[in-house]
Amino acid sequence: MTTITYIEHSGTKHQIQVENGRSVMQGATDNSIDGILADCGGCCNCATCHVIVDEAWYSKTGSPDDMEKDLLEAVPVPTSTSRLSCQITVSDELDGLVVQLPEEQF
Repeated sequence: MTTITYIEHSGTKHQIQVENGRSVMQGATDNSIDGILADCGGCCNCATCHVIVDEAWYSKTGSPDDMEKDLLEAVPVPTSTSRLSCQITVSDELDGLVVQLPEEQF
C-alpha cells in the first residue's frame, strides 16, 4: 500500500492508502474524493481525472504518452505538472505522492 495525498481545490487534504498496481484515479474514486470525475473509467479518453502533480513528484510519475498529452492540452487550466490520474500507476516509489485537484474538470 502506498500513501497518496489528494488536495481538493478548496485545500481539503485526504491521505489515502492505495494498493500498488491501481491508478491514482482509482484511489480517488474508491475513496469518494471530490474533484475526480473519471467519466471514461480510466481509459485515457476524457481528461476528467486531471490532477496537478506536486513538482517534487512529477518526474517519478513517468512521462505522459502522446494520447495523454493531447488530452491535457484540452483541460481547462493545464500546468507544467498536469497529468491524467488514470495514467499514473501506484507503486512503492510513489509513497508520499501529492496531487492537487484542479478547480474544475470538463
